[in-house]
Amino acid sequence: MRFLRTAAAAAVFAALLVPASAHAAPAAAAPGDSVTLPVREALAQLPVRTEDRTGYERTKFKHWIDADRDGCNTRSEVLKAEAVVAPEQGAGCKLTGGEWYSPYDDRYIAGPSGLDIDHLVPLAEAWDSGASAWTAKEREAYANDLGDDRALIAVSAASNRSKADQDPSTWLPPAAGYRCQYVTDWVADKTRWGLSIDAGEQAALTEVLTACPNVPVTVTAAR
Repeated sequence: MRFLRTAAAAAVFAALLVPASAHAAPAAAAPGDSVTLPVREALAQLPVRTEDRTGYERTKFKHWIDADRDGCNTRSEVLKAEAVVAPEQGAGCKLTGGEWYSPYDDRYIAGPSGLDIDHLVPLAEAWDSGASAWTAKEREAYANDLGDDRALIAVSAASNRSKADQDPSTWLPPAAGYRCQYVTDWVADKTRWGLSIDAGEQAALTEVLTACPNVPVTVTAAR
């Protein structure tokens, strides 16, 4: 289940970003500009390039941070925003109780311990498709993106670890009814961050989206 992030979270996220660099997305949108496109058109506009994981280390994407210094880090902010039954918040933003819906495997999960916060486009995949050329601050902003509800999602730990760093050519959510939403959000997230796709990823996204509604997606450019 999706909930809108607060305006304050969006403002904090914007403050993490640096000005667009020479590696910005080929689209004309500048950081902060929004564009709305049918998802298949958005997919067609993503650059297709060979991926390269040379030099990747997870530690190059600093997370989870407490950007607004309210005592709750990014993981906790997502858990609070996406709870279908609100958890209790204790000292140090320790969350207990509550309930969440994991759309990847169509399950309700009680308590936060059985949940992971998934980067929809995994950190390694982002590195492969453009983030290797970003600044450390841009990678930190990506890893803690509270400015778009599609970027980070609370899901069951089991489904997230099954996915790992795979793209849609090798992994799709076990819940078949969520796959159209998943690939649509994937295209939106890659568009937001100006990331490329590889040929296998393009083929998989095209195949799934052929059977899905060609819904409009609105994306605010992050860089």
